[in-house]
Amino acid sequence: MKAIMLLTGLLLLTGCAGQSSESLGRLFSGGSCGKPDADQQLSLDMADQMISEGRPHAGLAHLEQLPETLDQVRLRKAKVLRLLGRGEAEPLYRSLVGGCLAAEGEHGLGQLAAARGDDTQALRNLQRAVRLAPTDEKVRNDLGLVQMKLGNHEQARFEFLTAIELKDDNALPAVNLVTLALVQDNWAQAEDLVKRLHLKPEQFAEAQARATQLKASGRGRLAVSSTPATAIN
Repeated sequence: MKAIMLLTGLLLLTGCAGQSSESLGRLFSGGSCGKPDADQQLSLDMADQMISEGRPHAGLAHLEQLPETLDQVRLRKAKVLRLLGRGEAEPLYRSLVGGCLAAEGEHGLGQLAAARGDDTQALRNLQRAVRLAPTDEKVRNDLGLVQMKLGNHEQARFEFLTAIELKDDNALPAVNLVTLALVQDNWAQAEDLVKRLHLKPEQFAEAQARATQLKASGRGRLAVSSTPATAIN
């Protein structure tokens, strides 16, 4: 009886939040994914290598011979399909929400929303991704990008600084932080950041171009996943 009462209480609490299925999914799904067998892992590694070499179609072909019951397969397929601009990416990302790769699912949905210009939805997805994976510097950077596009400059700065401190060899959040300073017409701060973060002249030029783009368009639309240097990760 106590167990039934406890479960009922959980349902009521999550229902009030409007996310009962998602919350319960995370509660009962566990934190670890099912492990692929040796042959499946070999195919996953081969797909990863092909994708990193700029052969996404070949990588996708290798993924398609693996069962979609594996979360790792659905995540990789979703990433490749997003990069290829295919609509099948979204349902795959959605299938991850509530499972062992929930943060990656929310991150991907946020990237898709940002790519179609729906910054409000992107903000919601990326905020959920950060709550699930607070130490993932790519998620923090992408949340910062959306916050900057929405004009939430202090929140954007916080996310970029967090991303930099989490992984200081990733130049993307550093470029974004300089972009933010330029958007705010704070040239002294931008120059100081370039020196402290050891940015190259071409990276500063990139930040200038992006700041000009943002200011010229009001809210601005940053390039997304197809352009590596300026992309949401």
